[in-house]
Amino acid sequence: MKKLNVLQFITPAGFYGAERWVLAFANNVDNSLVRCDLAVTRESEDQDLTLAELYPVSDEQKVYYMDMRGRFDLRVIRQLCQIIRDRDIHVIHTHGYKSDILGLIAARRTGIRCVSTPHGFSGKVGFKLGAFIRLGTHMLRYFDRVVPLSEELMKEMDRFGVPKSRTRFVRNGVDLTELDSAKNDQTPPRHGLDERLITVGFIGQLIPRKGLPDLLDVFDGLYRKNPSLQLLLLGDGRQRPGLEARASELESESAIHFLGFRSDRLALLSGFDLFVMTSSLEGIPRCLMEAMAMGVPVVAYDIPGVDQLVKHEHTGLLAPHGDKKSLSDCCQRLLDDPQLAERLVQNARTLIEQHYSAARMALEYEVIFQEMTGGAHKVAPSTGRAI
Repeated sequence: MKKLNVLQFITPAGFYGAERWVLAFANNVDNSLVRCDLAVTRESEDQDLTLAELYPVSDEQKVYYMDMRGRFDLRVIRQLCQIIRDRDIHVIHTHGYKSDILGLIAARRTGIRCVSTPHGFSGKVGFKLGAFIRLGTHMLRYFDRVVPLSEELMKEMDRFGVPKSRTRFVRNGVDLTELDSAKNDQTPPRHGLDERLITVGFIGQLIPRKGLPDLLDVFDGLYRKNPSLQLLLLGDGRQRPGLEARASELESESAIHFLGFRSDRLALLSGFDLFVMTSSLEGIPRCLMEAMAMGVPVVAYDIPGVDQLVKHEHTGLLAPHGDKKSLSDCCQRLLDDPQLAERLVQNARTLIEQHYSAARMALEYEVIFQEMTGGAHKVAPSTGRAI
């Protein structure tokens, strides 16, 4: 049987949820059935291209860098078409509004199938960015398949006019092999984790929809009761200067650390005593899944997507969105009650293993790719693997 050739295409904004999804997929797809190349745009000298650097390459599997002038450059379409023809690509798989627009046009010009995975949509943005995002969501209705990561995003597809016949639901997944390796690695992080202190942490983009001013305020209240706490924020984004200014006005300023992007984020995550998420809008957040898989107790605002992972009093604790007092109370409960925390983390790990592994996710995509291209191989019901 001929191998299926897939091109993953993304315009990296860092090394966050969508980028880590692409890497997890590549690490778990069945390479005997699927060859999975990667194409990324290179938009500035300081752009974070960690995904491309970590992507598994081989004699067969390649990574392609495409130079892009500014935020949007239609010349990338020509480069994509050339890669598609040179590599005999059967399916292009896009991630994000820019890659959706450019990838769909390239697919139509070359006559191949195209699939998009929406990872979530930004909240309040400027007019120009908002216009591009609206164009990207409009383009989704023309894809051969659209595969959102959560039930909430599936509902959004109806609003965007995507035909139900072209949508498929595949739950997000994390690479448990990578997480377990990081958890068992005894090499300490380079800096930023003081093991003498109790660590509250967050990993993700520092952007408005993450609600991080609430996290700073809640942490400050916790710190006033217990100065042995520290807060680590891993990630970067346009809100960072404002958050740093806000933190500088708090009593807990010296205990709040903005670490930026960290290549040792998983080692740091494994040392967290508590992971807190204050987002107002998510798909199914990868950082939350990673924390749960690594045995870190989690507290979050109760919003769609998050509620698929965190079942209150079972896999974590939830507070009503925007209710900082309730969020603080949840954090304090877990910090004060190790037995409760242990029960929740055991349940959380079981949930991730059973429903949110990258191996399960990759298999479901393999079936979708074959369905789109008329492939002949079937899924073995006893093993869940393709044969």
